[in-house]
Amino acid sequence: MRSRQFVAVISIAIGTFAADFAVSAQDSVVKAITNPDQWAIAGHDYGNTRFSPLKQINSENVSKLSLVYSFSLGSLRSNESSPIVIGNTLYVTTSWGPKYVYALDAATGARKWTYEPEIPDDVLQYACCDVNNRGVTFADGKIFVGRIDGKLTALDAATGKALWTADVVDYKQGSVITSPPLVVRDKVITGFGGGEYGVRGSLQAFDLNTGKQVWKTFTVPAPGEPGSDTWKGDTGLRGGGAAWLVGSYDPKTDTVYWGTSNPGPWNTAVRSTGDGNFGKLTNLYTASTLALDPNTGAIKWHIQGTPADAWDYDGVNENILADLKIGDNTVPALMKADRNGFFFVANRETGKLLSAEKYVFVNWAEKWDIATLRAVENPDKRPGPAHPVKDICPNVIGGKNWQPMSFSPQTGLVYIPSNNFCMDFSVSDVSYKRGTFYLGAEFPSREGPGGFLGELVAWDPVKNQKVWSLKEDLPFNGGTLSTGGNLVFYGNMHGDFHAINAANGKILWKKNLGSGIGAGPVTYAVDGKQYVAVVVGRTASIPAFLGDIGKKMTAAAPEGGSLFVFSVE
Repeated sequence: MRSRQFVAVISIAIGTFAADFAVSAQDSVVKAITNPDQWAIAGHDYGNTRFSPLKQINSENVSKLSLVYSFSLGSLRSNESSPIVIGNTLYVTTSWGPKYVYALDAATGARKWTYEPEIPDDVLQYACCDVNNRGVTFADGKIFVGRIDGKLTALDAATGKALWTADVVDYKQGSVITSPPLVVRDKVITGFGGGEYGVRGSLQAFDLNTGKQVWKTFTVPAPGEPGSDTWKGDTGLRGGGAAWLVGSYDPKTDTVYWGTSNPGPWNTAVRSTGDGNFGKLTNLYTASTLALDPNTGAIKWHIQGTPADAWDYDGVNENILADLKIGDNTVPALMKADRNGFFFVANRETGKLLSAEKYVFVNWAEKWDIATLRAVENPDKRPGPAHPVKDICPNVIGGKNWQPMSFSPQTGLVYIPSNNFCMDFSVSDVSYKRGTFYLGAEFPSREGPGGFLGELVAWDPVKNQKVWSLKEDLPFNGGTLSTGGNLVFYGNMHGDFHAINAANGKILWKKNLGSGIGAGPVTYAVDGKQYVAVVVGRTASIPAFLGDIGKKMTAAAPEGGSLFVFSVE
């Protein structure tokens, strides 16, 4: 179906899943998610909508928002955690592994307990894109945290005592865990990073109570496995495809959705043809969205956003699940703002792709053809041996990076923290050495068109068009939160935290918090009072890859590490 047939958004995934939740009444995650006062998992709900129905703070009174408390995280550099809130307790992590996991009184900031894992001193060299940690998740009275040393730990939610620690992956190969896991019934599912280090990606499930591994699914096939003929020789064994961000879950079909990273190395001649005539050498299942059975890990279907990726258009970005009115039909949809610059809408039950339209400036491809499931590429913009390319858009950090978008059922809009800058790209010979970058490419950055580098885009996934936007002078700005109060919250690299009218983009409130903001804000209520919380702490490693643009990002604000909590008094 073409975008002109899309007519309305009718509900977010969690609302339509209510009947399915009823059959799992004893599921602690389900109970936590369905309590509107809480923020129980990374995306607020299994559909990763980051929408809260709370509306005590709204577009009429948000100008009166004031600080209730702040809490120093005790750790600088790339603090990217979205807190979770269970009952009256807020759980938040820090950077460096995490250095700390804190449990706080959600209303006052009083510290209840602190967990400090023993993180090795050498982790930085194995973490491609900084020593960040994006938070924890909750289930069955436990807090689960993925660690930068490749481990997964379960904590007692009441005391912070470590209950078990599982070995997921050897971090010294360049594999780190920076994002919270996904709990489905009795299984804790996690991926890890390392697409830039020549790792072979996988998703793994662990028993919630014991930490014993239940299943492991490689996201890149080995020789002889289905899909291995999409790789040159055995190059898939070092082919990347790491699933390092967050997953989504649909209880109706009992399906988990996860994005996978870029293939390795960046020089496509090693693993494919080195040009646009790659044929079947598409490098499955990299730069893709995977639908998996949470019971076994079996892959049900996939959509590969960038076949034979040549630009580091890492496909890990989160998938939002919602039901959309398409023509006369209500369609169970999956939405993804891919780093390659296209916004994908698919039927999440069948895997059928419904639309793929540009949400930022894109010149590497003319369009994305949903009939052939491939982009119609601009051949002059595909780098390869003896073919360096100038001015490719988007840049390697993508039209959107890890910072989470949100979806509001009130407006029917998705709020995307997007980037507007480009790059030159050339490839070189490369050889694999364990634990070091496996790239074979140079990629100096360029500014995008229009005189801005970042943009908050309010996107209509039905009509496939931008409704309004706010331009930013820098890229890599913060994730978004949308609420029942007709509000969107987000921060930027300067440390400005905004509250915006969700319908028209008008800035209603702004406060500078002292350091750049990448983390997605959250909202919750305790004893009938609504709060909004955000973690600040500017990124450090990413600017080092971005030349003069990176210098501007670093100069915009100092490093930091704090939690700020606001309310209307």
